[in-house]
Formats: sequence, structure tokens, C-alpha cells
Amino acid sequence: MNTGRKVTGGKYHANRKKRLYEKQSQERIVMLRETKRKNLRVKSGAVKTVLLSADIANIVVNGKAKKVKIKNVIETPQNIFFARQNRLAKGAIIETEIGKAKITNRPSQEGHVNAILLEQK
Repeated sequence: MNTGRKVTGGKYHANRKKRLYEKQSQERIVMLRETKRKNLRVKSGAVKTVLLSADIANIVVNGKAKKVKIKNVIETPQNIFFARQNRLAKGAIIETEIGKAKITNRPSQEGHVNAILLEQK
């Protein structure tokens, strides 16, 4: 039977519209390009900084953080096509100036890219 219908065939009418905080926002895809950020107003008037594109990662090397340029996305466990499109996501293996690294945070939510070094050049 059609969804959104009663057994008799009548329509169910919504008793109210969606509130702003209930509405779904557009998917944020972080690409490998020149770094670009955006500020969003979230619940309670707070401001969240989100990343739209990035070319620099914060990598921990021997207990110290370093800013390193990202060269390429090698593989992404969520989706094999993300690596082809050079998308930056949590768990993605990236190639940097100092070697391979794994992204440990969610760049689309946090406004920066954090990674740990896997193998050094």
C-alpha cells in the first residue's frame, strides 16, 4: 500500500513543519585542494568551523605535531571511489611530503586534518 496513507486511502497530514535544527544539511565533501573553511551557525547560536577543502595535514611525528603538505589520497576504506576523487575522510591513507599517513579525525566536522605517520620516506 502507498506510504503516508491511511487504510481507507486518506492522507496523513503533518501537524507541523520541520524546525531549522531538524532539517538536513548538505553533505560536506572535503577535497584535496587549496584549504577552504566555512563557519556554520549551529544550535544555541554556537559557530562550527567546517572544512570544504584542504592541502595541509597536522601529522604527529615522534610525539610532535608537524604541518605537512598532502600530495595524494592513496586509499579510503569507506568507499574505493573516494580515493579516485581525492576526498579526505576519516581512515583515509594519504601520501604526504614525509611519507604515508592515516587520517584520524573527521575533517568535514572539525575544520582541519589530523593524521598519524604510517611509514616514513
